[in-house]
Amino acid sequence: MIRVLLAEDQAMVRGALSALLNLESDIEVLGSVADGESAWREVQRLKPDVLVTDIEMPGITGLELVQRIQRHALPVKSIIVTTFARPGFLRRALDAGVSGYLLKDAPAEHLAEALRMVHRGGRSIDPQLALEAWSEADPLNDRERQVLRLAGEGQSASDIATKLNLSHGTVRNYLSEAIGKLGAANRIEAYRLARQKGWL
Repeated sequence: MIRVLLAEDQAMVRGALSALLNLESDIEVLGSVADGESAWREVQRLKPDVLVTDIEMPGITGLELVQRIQRHALPVKSIIVTTFARPGFLRRALDAGVSGYLLKDAPAEHLAEALRMVHRGGRSIDPQLALEAWSEADPLNDRERQVLRLAGEGQSASDIATKLNLSHGTVRNYLSEAIGKLGAANRIEAYRLARQKGWL
């Protein structure tokens, strides 16, 4: 039996995934949750074989959740199921340690196949996206990405400095580095471009 935990913030999608997977004789859905923190608690409590998670969720994101599982060396494999058909997201997901990356518009039977493949120790990645993922590298480092994300959410350099425990000057340096690397005119354009590429 493949024991699965679902993490998806949209109730209808969560219900549909659960119903679909429960039709499979070799898959058992242990539970389903709507946000990253609940998923983290349930991963520890239920000890599933595979976590199926979206990327964007309230609290911690699906990628942060996968990274946390990796850091704690939990024997849980992860599959991302998302609408983000962007190579940058796939690269970051693979770096975080996911074993599968599927798009929500893929045929439903692909998820059950992916679960079996990942459970056996393989990987299941959308093939077209996998090709594109290696065509353009993400130029940002983790700190630049963090600072740019907060700036794009409307926070001032001073707010970001306080939040990340950095000096105001350091934040400005990270922002100007990110803007320069992306060839953008300002922080808003840099944020928009990085989001579009899937680098944030």
